[in-house]
Amino acid sequence: MVRPKVLVLRAAGTNCDMETAFAFSRAGAVVERVHINQLKSKAKELSRYQILALPGGFSYGDDLAAGKILANELKYTLADELRNFIEKGRLIIGICNGFQILVKAGLLPGNSNSEQEVTLTINDSGKFEDRWVHLKRAESKIECIWTQGLPEVIYLPVAHGEGKFIARDKAVLERLENNGQVVLRYCDEKGNPAEYPDNPNGSENAIAGLADQTGRIFGLMPHPERHSFGWQNPHWTRQGLKKEGDGLMIFRNGVEYARKLI
Repeated sequence: MVRPKVLVLRAAGTNCDMETAFAFSRAGAVVERVHINQLKSKAKELSRYQILALPGGFSYGDDLAAGKILANELKYTLADELRNFIEKGRLIIGICNGFQILVKAGLLPGNSNSEQEVTLTINDSGKFEDRWVHLKRAESKIECIWTQGLPEVIYLPVAHGEGKFIARDKAVLERLENNGQVVLRYCDEKGNPAEYPDNPNGSENAIAGLADQTGRIFGLMPHPERHSFGWQNPHWTRQGLKKEGDGLMIFRNGVEYARKLI
């Protein structure tokens, strides 16, 4: 069986690249962890991969703002490579710090000028939130590659200090909702709208995951790579052991779609 190639991007401060690489490998991909300097120097070529994954962590110590420096590196030194990658219909996922990078590079929610229209900022609680949360798959006009077939409510951990999703203005937020680009929302265990602590950061409209209009670029604050196995769920001894964790399907969806690109 053909195995797609995934580039898991890392930089100083990235610390979830191993877990992300493992999840993609378990989903059936060939994975390489590649430093940003290897792309900038042309030692590695983005065009050789079908999926680009931006994992969690604290790239460059989150100086200036979470993900901002690595976002600028992508936007101003690898713009042509990224544009070609996207135009060829390939996939991008950003998790936690990776989501922060995608929005600050203008890759999400996506526009012709790569202009930043949304951000992820300091949690309403004013502290680092490290907890498990429920997420509801939003009804969407967009066929997001990454979230197809997910249960209506899934359970994933979050670990962030700057995860509050806000749009530049009401018009942007309304456009995202009308376009169906919001694909995951924080909720309670029954799927009802959430307030703190179920919405761990105070995100507008409880937004936890966002796609571009193609459904191929996807960012989320929770960590699907930390729930690949059923036993990673802290409640498995009471609720029963699932064969797989809720997060693994996200990676499998990406891998299965990427097989068609080879």
